[in-house]
Amino acid sequence: MVLRILFQVAGLLPTQKNTIIFESFYGKQFNDNPKALYKYIKEQYPDYKLYWSFDRRHVHHFQKYDINILSRFSFKWIVKMARAEYWVTNSRMPLWIPKPAHTNYVQTWHGTPLKKLGADIQEVQMPGTNTDTYIKNFLFEANKWDYLISPNAYSTEIFSSAFGFDKTFIESGYPRNDVLYTRNNDTDITTLKKTLNIDADKKVILYAPTWRDNHYYDVGQYKFDLPFDIDALYQALGDDYVILLRMHYLVRESFDIAAYHPFIQDVSAYPEVSDLYLVADMLITDYSSVFFDYANLKRPMIFYCHDIDEYRDHIRGFYFDFENEAPGPIVKTTDELIEAVKEAGSGTRVPSQALERFYSRFCYLDDGHASKRAVEHIFSGK
Repeated sequence: MVLRILFQVAGLLPTQKNTIIFESFYGKQFNDNPKALYKYIKEQYPDYKLYWSFDRRHVHHFQKYDINILSRFSFKWIVKMARAEYWVTNSRMPLWIPKPAHTNYVQTWHGTPLKKLGADIQEVQMPGTNTDTYIKNFLFEANKWDYLISPNAYSTEIFSSAFGFDKTFIESGYPRNDVLYTRNNDTDITTLKKTLNIDADKKVILYAPTWRDNHYYDVGQYKFDLPFDIDALYQALGDDYVILLRMHYLVRESFDIAAYHPFIQDVSAYPEVSDLYLVADMLITDYSSVFFDYANLKRPMIFYCHDIDEYRDHIRGFYFDFENEAPGPIVKTTDELIEAVKEAGSGTRVPSQALERFYSRFCYLDDGHASKRAVEHIFSGK
């Protein structure tokens, strides 16, 4: 392969010390853990040369920021990547990319796992692969990682198995969650609501579900149908609530919800999910790892799991007893969802015992300083 050969040749050139290439979700976004680390390094280590890898089809997400960008797979990108001292990404890179010996590959990953990952998946149902190939390729890529950031001890144990990772874990908390502590105040939240054009008098619900491996259009492009009765939600909640729809980055859908605006708004293209957490008075999700992050705010969560039997037993499977340990009620119908929202909305935001237990197990490291801990650990290895 021509690109691989070019990469190998460029990797023989002298290392560009203090050069870091960042990438988030295959170059599609400027966000998540890599962005949090980028911001910390830019502020605290101004002598470092920082670049962002981007997919040219998504360049519009990057042009509004004052950042150095590199078009993925371009000649300049290959040379910079091959000579960089550090790579920082939250997803896997293409298998053909050889990691030079002088490069420190920092994998941040992108969530605390509920659903089975990597080598722990018993039957892969994603398009374009099979179980053996998927696991083989996953482990091949993970073997290139030098550092793996973990949000808690629970994740460290799972990542070790699922990724076959036996190098350096950085158990620091998640850098992307720092803002849930530094910006969780009335001033910032009011500003965010204005930016999102949310009525200040309305309560905000964030609906953020995950994707289904076996519902897809093509490789990396997944189907998703809203699994509840929008009209019933509007009739019951429209006077008091705004619902923000946040689809997984792999979901390719355009929802016909114009008739319900501004009650329901699609914010899937909004760059910072942490902003959406901050403005949300409650979260509705299913099996997405977003609830591990949102738990840092100790606000109500509702789990709309209409297909839980299929998902648990046939699609992915869980790492713990989700039905007994979820930090909020699990509902399966629109009527149950409406009742759960009303009950959560009538409370005083006092965390339930289930949420407190959940927080203690999964969020104990998040305190607004995870980026600092992670970066200091990485740089101390120089």
